[in-house]
Amino acid sequence: MSNIRRKYNKEQKLEIVKLSLNEDQSVVGLAERFNVSANTIYYWRSKYIREAEEAFPDQEKELINKDKRQIKQLKRQLREVQSEIEILKKGQKFITPRGG
Repeated sequence: MSNIRRKYNKEQKLEIVKLSLNEDQSVVGLAERFNVSANTIYYWRSKYIREAEEAFPDQEKELINKDKRQIKQLKRQLREVQSEIEILKKGQKFITPRGG
């Protein structure tokens, strides 16, 4: 039997955790039902109890935030390069000889 790692999105994790917190649901039963280890469910539960809804950040939102940070950094670098170009253009006036 191969161990294929499944990825669960935020909604799936929340559903499994909330079901596991019901007294009529066993963690082992849920683990079999959702094809996830019982230890993983216990880990998700403890994380949910500590952090509530923020326990499982949306991976799409994380990627978007990462992209936004990268765009911000690239814009900052662009401004720096543009400033350097302006400084060089202004300095060039003093370096180039005036024809006569």
